[in-house]
Amino acid sequence: MALDQFTVGVLELLSKKWGVPKAEVMRRAVRRIKEEEDMKDQCPKPLKALDWLQNGGGLTVQEANAFRDEVQAEREGKRYWWEA
Repeated sequence: MALDQFTVGVLELLSKKWGVPKAEVMRRAVRRIKEEEDMKDQCPKPLKALDWLQNGGGLTVQEANAFRDEVQAEREGKRYWWEA
């Protein structure tokens, strides 16, 4: 493996700063990039997420109806006399 001067310099700087060997700096960098890529793979694409939300976002019809009734009751409980 061949690294350019800038990368070698950064490896040495981080190695000294963290008090670990250069190999450990590289392992941490690779591990972090892998974790970030795994997170990207787990996140839905924007259009897929929108479809999921528009199809209820995982709520059953009963849960959605119960939520709607709860919100409606709360709104009606806060009405003023002139709104009736």
